[in-house]
Amino acid sequence: MTANIILAAATASYDLTVDLEDIRPALDHLVSEVVSTALSSATFQRALTAGMDDIASVMRAVPAAEGRLLEKGIALLAKYNPDLIVLTDNLRLPVTKAAAELVAMNEAALVKALSLDADSGGRKSYTPDLLIINRSTKIGHLVDVKRSLSSYEVARITELKNRMLAAALVVPDLLYKEHRRLHVEEVRVVILNAENQRTDIDGGVWPLTHLDHLLEIMGAGEVIAHLRELFQRRVEANWKSALNDHRLDTSNSPMISRSDPTEHNGVRPRPSEDEPSASRTPVSIGFARPPRIAMA
Repeated sequence: MTANIILAAATASYDLTVDLEDIRPALDHLVSEVVSTALSSATFQRALTAGMDDIASVMRAVPAAEGRLLEKGIALLAKYNPDLIVLTDNLRLPVTKAAAELVAMNEAALVKALSLDADSGGRKSYTPDLLIINRSTKIGHLVDVKRSLSSYEVARITELKNRMLAAALVVPDLLYKEHRRLHVEEVRVVILNAENQRTDIDGGVWPLTHLDHLLEIMGAGEVIAHLRELFQRRVEANWKSALNDHRLDTSNSPMISRSDPTEHNGVRPRPSEDEPSASRTPVSIGFARPPRIAMA
């Protein structure tokens, strides 16, 4: 079944096409916007000056920034399809006990035909990266964007998918009540894996190359792959620039003189006959010993 889906996806064609050259200025702007806030050359330079803790903190910001960039890039591309509405803000969806039980006790094909009241509440919740609604097909996609799934165990991926399915049960009611009476007949969940590994097309884990079919825009996956590459090159360039500036600052900093103030042109005067020489002082050399214990 999966092989058939991949083959069908590879041969699918859509009326809309995005050209990489046309959208390149917008991609450059997105990368600059994300990088300038936390991954600029100046930020790296300050971290190098401060020490390891700051360097580690900046490095941890790289994957988070890339994740935000991917979300912004997908939302940008979605605008090229007039049938699509993309929601990204205020999407804290409740995951109720009833919803979790429905997902656990039923096949996914049965769950997609159900819906729950969005006001039912619950202590648990799920916040998707994107909610994409196709007004023509009346299908909504609950999207979680992952830059990598390499560190995810199978159980963790399964838990995420179940939480997404449970949250999806309230989407139809939420859209109708809070988003201008938007109507969907089906809600599907999908995890987009940017590294295109560990995919499960049937199970809702798609490679980024399948973005064309999610947005129904030819070339969408290629554009986002280029966006990732552009981001990585920009961050690496900023890091190398900061390293170079740090080396220059270090090499130009004044060295603390360790010379003896009595030296003249690097030559230390010989001690006079009346001056006691340090070399004449008796010195005891041996192994370290513990202190003696005072006797009572």
